[in-house]
Amino acid sequence: MKLYGVGVGPGASDLLTVRALAILRAVDVIALPRASEWGESMAWSIVAPALGEARAEKLFLTFPMQKDPEVVQPALGRAMDAIGERLRADKSVAFATEGDPSLYSTFIYVAEEARRRWPDVEIEVVPAVSSPLAVAAVAGLPLADGQERIAIVPANYGVDDLDRVLAMFDTVVLMKIGPEMPRIIAGLERAQLLDRAVYVAKATMREQRIVRDLRQVAAERGDCFAMVVVAKKERAGVLVRA
Repeated sequence: MKLYGVGVGPGASDLLTVRALAILRAVDVIALPRASEWGESMAWSIVAPALGEARAEKLFLTFPMQKDPEVVQPALGRAMDAIGERLRADKSVAFATEGDPSLYSTFIYVAEEARRRWPDVEIEVVPAVSSPLAVAAVAGLPLADGQERIAIVPANYGVDDLDRVLAMFDTVVLMKIGPEMPRIIAGLERAQLLDRAVYVAKATMREQRIVRDLRQVAAERGDCFAMVVVAKKERAGVLVRA
């Protein structure tokens, strides 16, 4: 039995790695997460243009975008049952996950449950271009230089400690914005860092949007493909001087 966690990157199909494509072309089953029974799989929309005709079975798995364990746990159980059915039939399964499998990915829970259910299962993680790196690239904003320290924070779980995080770190990446934009803007204004922040939605995709004045998006609810990067640039460049 072998289960792969394959990162498919931030959105652009041509950012898929060579290894990711090779595995997706070789496996028997490609497991594809989606947010609802009727919604499309973002992972599949990234993979499909690059993969072309694939012999693998496409296994769509529903993971509701909620925090309630009473909703999430049964969904995970159903997904694991479907994956297990294929693994027990000695089929290789690749779980295609947006971004990187090790950073805020559903595959983290899938892998943990797989190890619990099937201790003999072999698991391989295939890293990818992660979304914070893609956001930095399209915004032309290096994440760290010299002695700078980075914090990556899921904003939709609350930004009550944003003041402290902004004070402690040189670069702060706020992922999964949700409804928190007004509180983020207020925190940045208190720290006098609003002009050091950039908002990026759907980096590397056709719908990519970059906004450098966050007040323009104050009323928006950021989806899971929206981020804010705050870069102080106070300790950058200490290793190399012009």
